[in-house]
Amino acid sequence: MSSATLSPAAAKADTPIPLRAHLRHTGALIRRNLLWIRQDPESMFDAILFPVVFTLLFVYVFGGSIGQSLGGGQEQYVQYVVPGLMAMMGMNMAQGVGTGFNQDFNSGVMDRFRSLPIGRGSVLFAKIAVELMRMLFATAVLMVVAVLVGYDIKDWAGMLASVGLSALFGSALMWVFLTLGVIMKNAQSVQAMGFLVLMPLQFGSSIFAPTASMPGWLQSFTDYNPLSALADTARGLMEGGPVAHDLWVTVIWSVGLTAVMAPVAIHKFRTKS
Repeated sequence: MSSATLSPAAAKADTPIPLRAHLRHTGALIRRNLLWIRQDPESMFDAILFPVVFTLLFVYVFGGSIGQSLGGGQEQYVQYVVPGLMAMMGMNMAQGVGTGFNQDFNSGVMDRFRSLPIGRGSVLFAKIAVELMRMLFATAVLMVVAVLVGYDIKDWAGMLASVGLSALFGSALMWVFLTLGVIMKNAQSVQAMGFLVLMPLQFGSSIFAPTASMPGWLQSFTDYNPLSALADTARGLMEGGPVAHDLWVTVIWSVGLTAVMAPVAIHKFRTKS
């Protein structure tokens, strides 16, 4: 569609917008998204229930047997799995942002935004900012439940660094799911695609169990799985141990995904018919 056939507001929206205006637009959209959560508190159920259910499930169902393989019992497994679950927070919130973004398109909300004289990237940055807030809330719930089931926080600074690293990787994944939210036809398709991608990454990693007992071909996969690097970095920061290699792997994955997928997501959002 040429600019001659666009409405005046849409044509103005396609003109360059100063950084200060972008920031103002992003702030206004963040407020809009937060107000929507306030009006629809059920949208926070996943951020509340996911860390509770996963922590209780893995600690009390698998904690005894896997803990023995770690040289201890359930208490040992709690110390192992909680940093891994923290690494999952950003990933699971990322899937939600793609589903919600697709629903906004199908409801006509995004068409309204694209008709306004606002920066296209502001809509996406606001979505990511709010999802990161939800991720931090989910992580806080996770740590409360973890302490209740026996987790011992040994290094508060390391825990905060792990949260920040998980947020960095989660925000990178959000760009992937925002792209899926634009190009897929419905929210169910986004969910299905997310399931097919995230399930192998989750369970083919060191999040829930050590990888030493896995088959050789699967260990090769886990060696390149960014979730393994993120989980191992979190363990090193929170429990003590080497972190340099896994830290750099996680940062490289995060920066690389953002550098590739952010422009793609913004372009797809601008050009979606």
